[in-house]
Amino acid sequence: MTTDPETRRTRLIEDAYRIADDVLFPAASDVDRTGEIPSSHWTAIAEAGLFGIAAPEESGGPGLDFAHVIEIMEVMASGCLTTAFTWLQHHGVVITLTGTSNDTLRDELFEATAAGRLRAGVAYAGVVPTPPRMRATRIPGGWRFDGQAPFVSGWGIVDLLQISARDVDTDDVLAAVIPLAPAPAAITVTPLHLSVADGTRTVALAVENLVIPDDRVVSRVSLDDFFASQNIGVRINGTLPLGLLRRCAALLDISGHTPAARALRERGSAVRARLDSGVTDADTLISARADGAQLALEAAAALIAADGGRGLLRGNHPERLAREAAFTLVAASRPQLKDLLVERFSEG
Repeated sequence: MTTDPETRRTRLIEDAYRIADDVLFPAASDVDRTGEIPSSHWTAIAEAGLFGIAAPEESGGPGLDFAHVIEIMEVMASGCLTTAFTWLQHHGVVITLTGTSNDTLRDELFEATAAGRLRAGVAYAGVVPTPPRMRATRIPGGWRFDGQAPFVSGWGIVDLLQISARDVDTDDVLAAVIPLAPAPAAITVTPLHLSVADGTRTVALAVENLVIPDDRVVSRVSLDDFFASQNIGVRINGTLPLGLLRRCAALLDISGHTPAARALRERGSAVRARLDSGVTDADTLISARADGAQLALEAAAALIAADGGRGLLRGNHPERLAREAAFTLVAASRPQLKDLLVERFSEG
């Protein structure tokens, strides 16, 4: 890849569109049917440099603006939601390694992770509720993690797991990056068989007496700071429904329903603007995220209506996209978002 910064950034965006349209989308129905993401997907994404898009320039990354990172994520979601959702988890680990004060761990993992030679996932949902599902207890030389992580994607696909827990004494949130080859014996894995995006290899984890040495800890923040940082994650997750909207609109164009496609894109632009403005306002962000999920459902419904009976055939794009739109109602969600969606869908 070229070393000229501007050319490199332009090439990343162009390659995201190319991979989404020419590699991911043509295989999306097979991925949905088989529950398997081809290894060639990961190779193409790594060769294009798309595992490192969140890394700043001073760390050796491309230094993309946040808006361009969001654009790439949205485009990738339009290609194959299963692949994109699994790939999205990786960037949280890249960001954490970039900002960690654990220089040794950063030196060990950052380059390979940003390049996609090591793939990473996250398990932080256990610290979101109160009381937390995942707890950390101080022991000599490290920490003991105990609890549950109810929804972890990429098991068997990722090489590293960033797992978070709340300190039982202070309620601070600790995050550690651990290797999964082999998986620690202290982790019990229960596969979750999803009706859509099953290729994400999502599992529930039960953790008992998982010893984390201090040298695997990448961050420790207060609970307030942890929740303040979650707005970025919610904004990133907002790329999923808008990616599905992009694909639905493109297929409506192909079927001759250009006015409908145009109207959906205009509505998507308005949701995107509200998501962007909500990064500093949690209430606005959650409302916009709900708007995006609703719009994805409506876009998929429009596509099914346009396609007629064929749209209901198992594995056809409209049917799959409708199930994927439902996935965005709950994937990487928050209690506030779920409550808002229940309220909206139950209104007369």
